[in-house]
Amino acid sequence: MSIGHRSLGRAAMWGRRRLLATIAVIAAVVAAVTVGIWLQVGERLALDKKYALPATAPDRIDVAASIQRVDATGRELTLRVMVTPRGAYADPQGLAASGDLVVQTSAPVRGDLKFPAHARISTTDVAVALSGGAVTDYPFDGYDTDIEFTASFDGRQVPVSATLSNVDVLFATSVDAESVGGTAVYSVDVARSDSVVAFALFMMAAMWALAIAVAIGTRFLVRHRKGLTWPALGWMAASLFALAAFRNTAPGNPPIGSVLDYAAFLWAEAIIAVCVIVTVVSGNRVEGAPEPAAAEPVAPGPVAPAKESG
Repeated sequence: MSIGHRSLGRAAMWGRRRLLATIAVIAAVVAAVTVGIWLQVGERLALDKKYALPATAPDRIDVAASIQRVDATGRELTLRVMVTPRGAYADPQGLAASGDLVVQTSAPVRGDLKFPAHARISTTDVAVALSGGAVTDYPFDGYDTDIEFTASFDGRQVPVSATLSNVDVLFATSVDAESVGGTAVYSVDVARSDSVVAFALFMMAAMWALAIAVAIGTRFLVRHRKGLTWPALGWMAASLFALAAFRNTAPGNPPIGSVLDYAAFLWAEAIIAVCVIVTVVSGNRVEGAPEPAAAEPVAPGPVAPAKESG
């Protein structure tokens, strides 16, 4: 086979490899985007989900509650409640109750909701205490609470039709709903959403990757006796402070001492700090070492005259 044919064969082989690599990269990007959209749609559907305990009576009290925000540090959530009287319990104008209306809640909910007769009813935000879990378990912390609604109209219990939903994108809820003796009972479990967990895991991986990269750079500088290489030292010092800012971007603002810190952040900061110190000490020794003295040139001796042949 001639040299020209061999060159053409190698070029064709490399062309096929580049084509396959390009196809693989495109396929990986498409797969990643598809998985991301699938996860986003899943969370979107979870936010749209409503846990309903309907009442069929035409004369009833409708209670629509939604979880607005979860404060894991304060161990409470904010519940927005909209109460709407129906049928004989509604004022002719439809904006108030025709009698004194009281919506009684469970113990974790701070206070009952009272609406005097013919007084305009508007949405009310109430705090609900959370139990279980610890915020330092971030991003794997979870909490639970019980939310109940019972309505009384002019001192007598009336049917309640209740719905519960969640609009806090940083938390996912799991709800068990049942109606017990005219009381709407919700057992709510609250945990970080999948996107928050995924981002926190990415942050931990990125912190370790950056720390390992700085350690590799330190090994190269020390091993090859590069001295005080200021661009490299600037990058290492910037990484040290950038990690602290990066850590503060964690969704939900977890406190110091969480799983995120002990699994990655504190270790990465310690590794980078040690690498900076080792690089500076080693570079200082290299820079401060005396240079080897140059050998003095030897002066040539007198040249002996050549002897004449006889």
